[in-house]
Amino acid sequence: MSILLVTGTSTDVGKTVVTAALASLAVQSGKSVAVLKPAQTGVDVDGAGDLAEIERLTGGGVTLVELARYPEPLAPDTAARRSGLPLLALDDVVRVARDLDTTHDLTVIEGAGGLLVRLGADGFTARDLAAALGVPVVLVVASCLGTLNHTALTVEALGAVGVECAGLVIGSWPQEPDLAERCNREDLVSVSGVPLLGLMPAGSGSENAQEFARTASLALGKSLLAN
Repeated sequence: MSILLVTGTSTDVGKTVVTAALASLAVQSGKSVAVLKPAQTGVDVDGAGDLAEIERLTGGGVTLVELARYPEPLAPDTAARRSGLPLLALDDVVRVARDLDTTHDLTVIEGAGGLLVRLGADGFTARDLAAALGVPVVLVVASCLGTLNHTALTVEALGAVGVECAGLVIGSWPQEPDLAERCNREDLVSVSGVPLLGLMPAGSGSENAQEFARTASLALGKSLLAN
């Protein structure tokens, strides 16, 4: 049994695609997989959220659990207060994650926004969740100018509370990277002190499940799930 938490240096860096890729790799290796999304924002009650995208990309066969949904595209605690809906509680998220872990080979938790975005009651964050569970974090990063600073700060914030960063994944790698992107690819490891697990090609989130499985294997086949 194993739990990984996927977070990002910011919003829109490719967390959902990377979460789907990790789930796809595990399914391809014969593992039972659960994906937990504690809080989904910016989606109506009947709308298709991140878990629907993960289901499409993995082709099904993954247990999907969402604990809270708020309609406005804001940080979860802000969206909850504005909507009048209940705030998530850290203890409840921990309990659900541990329950999933007892029945699945791999449980992947996808955060919301960046590492220190407040997810619920008492301002708990993805970092607090990882610390409470004692699990490693996969950090999804951008390729563009500025990513070295954002990545170093996020890894430092994890280390400050003793949470392991298992590695980095560039969430959207362009077909024709510019100079800054090429240099960032080389410098991310030395700046952060953690390994670069892979690069998800830009546009891979639009692939069908079969194509995406192949992409995930090529992009992250030598990642921490390879064994």
